[in-house]
Amino acid sequence: MFPLPPRVLFGAAYYPEYQPYDRLKQDLDLMAEAKFTVIRVGESVWSTWEPEDGRFELEWLHPVLDAAHERGICVVLGTPTYAVPPWLARQYPEIATQQPTGRRMTGGARQEADFTHAAFRFHAERVTRAILARHAAHPAVIGFQVDNEPGLHLPHNHGVFQRFTDHLRAEYGDVETLNREWGLVYWSHRLTTWADLWRPEGNQQPQYDVAWRAFQARQTSEFIAWQAGIVREYARPEQFVTTCIAYEHPAMDDDELTDSLDVTAGNPYYDMQDALTLPDPTPDAHTQEWKTTGVWALYRSADRIFSSRQEPFLVTETNAQAISGTSENRPAFDGQWRQAAWAMVSRGARMIEYWHWHTLHFGTETYWGGILPHSGRPGRIYHELARLGADFETAGALAADLHPDADITMVHSMPSKWLMQKYPPLATPDGTPDGASYQRIFDPFYRGAFESGRQVRILHARQLHDPRDDNGGLAPELAARRHPVLVVPGLHLAEDSTLEWLRAYARAGGHLVLGPRTGYADQEARARHEPTPARLTTAAGAYYDEFSNLPAPLPLHAAPGSPLTLPQDATATHWVEGLTATSATVLAEYDHPHFGRWPAVTTHPHGAGRVTCVGTVPGRGFARALAAWLAPTPVSGWRDLPASVTAATGTNPDGRRVHVVHNWSWEPVEVLAPTDLTDVLTDVLTDGAIAAGARIRLGAWDVRVFAAS
Repeated sequence: MFPLPPRVLFGAAYYPEYQPYDRLKQDLDLMAEAKFTVIRVGESVWSTWEPEDGRFELEWLHPVLDAAHERGICVVLGTPTYAVPPWLARQYPEIATQQPTGRRMTGGARQEADFTHAAFRFHAERVTRAILARHAAHPAVIGFQVDNEPGLHLPHNHGVFQRFTDHLRAEYGDVETLNREWGLVYWSHRLTTWADLWRPEGNQQPQYDVAWRAFQARQTSEFIAWQAGIVREYARPEQFVTTCIAYEHPAMDDDELTDSLDVTAGNPYYDMQDALTLPDPTPDAHTQEWKTTGVWALYRSADRIFSSRQEPFLVTETNAQAISGTSENRPAFDGQWRQAAWAMVSRGARMIEYWHWHTLHFGTETYWGGILPHSGRPGRIYHELARLGADFETAGALAADLHPDADITMVHSMPSKWLMQKYPPLATPDGTPDGASYQRIFDPFYRGAFESGRQVRILHARQLHDPRDDNGGLAPELAARRHPVLVVPGLHLAEDSTLEWLRAYARAGGHLVLGPRTGYADQEARARHEPTPARLTTAAGAYYDEFSNLPAPLPLHAAPGSPLTLPQDATATHWVEGLTATSATVLAEYDHPHFGRWPAVTTHPHGAGRVTCVGTVPGRGFARALAAWLAPTPVSGWRDLPASVTAATGTNPDGRRVHVVHNWSWEPVEVLAPTDLTDVLTDVLTDGAIAAGARIRLGAWDVRVFAAS
């Protein structure tokens, strides 16, 4: 982890250049009173930094840096390359992103440029160097954000396509190899020369799409690495380099993108008010997108950011007030900002930065609320967040750099997600292809673990095993110790060596849980010519050759003598794999005259571990019961919690265990301390000691933070 100040950083994006009048001193004084320790500046205004080609105006930021430094507030300095100035678009119209239709994007939005184009790169490098040469050495600057939320579009520009062709030539060597690997005999797509390769707009071949999406993501990773390299020429050794990630952007693979950075930074947005209630009212069919709905999805967002580098992370943007469109105005109830921030800290956030300080008076995001309202006067939101700033000041280093606990580890696959976006296995209720199929398969396993009180760690498949690197990933024996339960749903694309790694993990003592579609295709999206789960059928003691969509949830029950206890409302949803148990034990069965011939869940010992197959997407009750069976003793130690209460635990760099306990409801509750605890946020006049078994009260929308004594 890159060194940062020894506490959770707290602040907001700050844009004095957007304000209709000068209020710098007033703003920074208010920030200091609210215990701000960081602001982010400069990333959105290339046309302010460089109003005309080659004419730079750099001094306007210096007073902001000075004022922040005088008050002990750190600064993250952004590069403005995601929003090109009109003069650049006018001089080089060819840099505009070309859409799949062939139409070029026009001005008026952002991220409209093909960032691989030589003209864009020349001007982006020039403005970046000018800003850094003037401001990088300022003592207030602790780090740099290059660009902003990269990977928003899939550019179809001529130059991008030509580089894609060059990439394929380097990857496959000749067209005959490509013909064979992609199966281009199908529909008469065999190439005679590289010039025969069709453009991606109307492509319907899965192998092409897999390569195209991976190429696009690597273009984004290369662009960020290129900028990071420029920044490091100016940065001091103690300054970090990052970019802020929007995790649903299509041309981005966060696992690879963050390889060139010092720390991960993400922008989790979430619905507030009743959407943060437990028990969770969010329907199963709700699709989680750039903003999430439900407490479980807030935690999943934090776990996804942690997953990028498997280390604590920065939150560069999150809800300050109302978010999204002008008709979506649901600022949080009292206490909810504090709750959400501590939830993210409990899962590894070591900076909470809001978007943004002022509510803007013009532009697309006029009604995307900031900490201060349009009047500029501090109100409810400011005072709520000032309470949070006091929390972080009191907690100090104890809550920084937390490594969250996990009862269950889940494996995530961006290539499988990309493929399912275009070739979905699941259908929507009206029978149309569901482009959110990957989330529909992955999320129920996560949500079930969360709702059962288990904590989850998310790993990318490459972090377990990297086929491109003989030394990449974890040894199966080590993984079995660190991650005793490994749930792998929807890993549709997998190399042979990855599947063999999973088998070795189970043999070494891990509990491998295979969800729908895992291991069905190879890395080229070619369906495997062997029973599924490929390479794992002997270890699983089960296989399938047939599968079916489910138009409605299907009841199921525990098999006779099964150790898996299911609630009466347990259901299978979306999908059935026709599992045949050869030597496995059947744990659950479908209540259906046709599907009942196949087990829903099987389990089988393998070496020192075991392999469990889940042949469907579990409904909520089923998913909770499955997680409880997989991890019968939650590592947090908290037991019998009310339905509105969650407990997250982790360890800080000093080895101290930290417990963060929430009440996500209007009704006060009491819980029992599982061990001797110290109340971290208690009045300094008391020692905050709480004995094991003592009653702990949580008010409405409350959060309590404890250290294990």
